Amino acid sequence: MFFGILSLTFLSVLLLVLFSISSFSSPRLFPSLVQLGAPRPPSFGYYIFGGHGDKDRVFRLLLAIYHPRNRYVVHLGADATDDERRSLLVALKSVPFIRSFANVDIIGKPDRFSYMGSSHIAATLHAAAVLMKVGPSWDWFIPLSALDYPLITQDEFCLTFSFNGGNSKPNFYWEQSFSYAWSDVLSVSFLGSPWVVLSRSFLEFCIFGWDNLPRTLLMYFNNVMLSEESYFQSVICNSPEFMNTTVNSDLRYMMWDNPPKMEPHFLGISDYDQMVQSGAAFARKFRENDPVLDMVDKKILKREQKEVASGARCTGVKSWWSDSCLQWGDVYSVKPGSRAKKFSEAITNLLNDSNSKSNQCT
Repeated sequence: MFFGILSLTFLSVLLLVLFSISSFSSPRLFPSLVQLGAPRPPSFGYYIFGGHGDKDRVFRLLLAIYHPRNRYVVHLGADATDDERRSLLVALKSVPFIRSFANVDIIGKPDRFSYMGSSHIAATLHAAAVLMKVGPSWDWFIPLSALDYPLITQDEFCLTFSFNGGNSKPNFYWEQSFSYAWSDVLSVSFLGSPWVVLSRSFLEFCIFGWDNLPRTLLMYFNNVMLSEESYFQSVICNSPEFMNTTVNSDLRYMMWDNPPKMEPHFLGISDYDQMVQSGAAFARKFRENDPVLDMVDKKILKREQKEVASGARCTGVKSWWSDSCLQWGDVYSVKPGSRAKKFSEAITNLLNDSNSKSNQCT
């Protein structure tokens, strides 16, 4: 069963969410009760999207970032076929852990994405609203495309994002500002990366809107090219409640031309060392099944093909014929991996730099 059709208007997005939620249902092979929120480690709401021909990449990405405590919404765009969506659903249901914890949902009958207008923003807000309904206690929202891949484990993500008990909820994105005049709503627009890590409280502000600013900007950006590079930056930096919760990094590793073109380079094996030393949580873009992804799986994620990434929760014996995650222990247990120190240092430096500024949006 798929989710309802995506709307480009803010109000329709909210209305559709009330009627469009579905999740996997099947016999559960593992205990599936997961309690979230303090004093538990933080959890994440992931929005994974792709288009025609991306179902296998989306499946691989989801396994690479899977954790039973997270929530996931998967979206294959309108250029993908219904057969591709059904095939992806079958693949996801074949994973015992996903069947057991029932924490992955698929959006069906989606609209097409366009560089012009707010279709990407509307899809992202729709996914965030779905995640809020099906997962009441995740802490951060992370959008990823089929061309992305993680450079850290979910255990490392949880450990680093604990922030002394999880009370602090910064928003991560790269931005720069420029001035323009538009009505009386705002005088400065902010342009940056479409790749973000956003706190739940900020997305609640955007979606449920106790202020008119998010809705007004959504209507405005419907007439702007590449609006996904400005919407969240402009909302957060024109909102007194959130403007000093920002960290100027999208936590992604990318290689660009100089001057940069519209898209970054495809990454390969020759980029591996620089990627893992970058302190980034994710990297893009990758070609499908590029050998460098196998290196990340083997050296960082400790996973084999068609297996979820390993972690402290996996208590089985790993061998060439057996997955250590076929036996699970405490899903709240986390342990550092090979990149924990580098990622933690990068986040600490970013937070220190952000906290040293009186206005984090300048």
